[in-house]
Amino acid sequence: QVQLVESGGGVVQAGGSLRLSCAASRRTFSMYRMGWFRQAPGKEREFVAAINWSGSSTDYADSVKGRFTISRDNAKITVVYLRMNSLKPEDTAVYLCAAEVSGKGWDYWGRGTQVTVSS
Repeated sequence: QVQLVESGGGVVQAGGSLRLSCAASRRTFSMYRMGWFRQAPGKEREFVAAINWSGSSTDYADSVKGRFTISRDNAKITVVYLRMNSLKPEDTAVYLCAAEVSGKGWDYWGRGTQVTVSS
């Protein structure tokens, strides 16, 4: 069974930093584009960042450019990281990891990790 497991969330003050991790259960995930999304209460899920299989190409939402960095390690199992700096209260959300397997969209999702930024 395919699993994506996020970790690293927590409560942090505005201006602080966190690093989220997403571990994939299968080695085949090293071949797939991976991404981070977030969903705040009462809001739709929104794209945060994505990275191609090798790590050579990344994309970011305008709201996080210059503050967040996505990276990955395919050495053993695939782990995707999201380094979040200069956090703002509006970054508060559940952060979810996703994998693009079919090439037609995000096929697999983790359950998410809560990030709360206090002012």
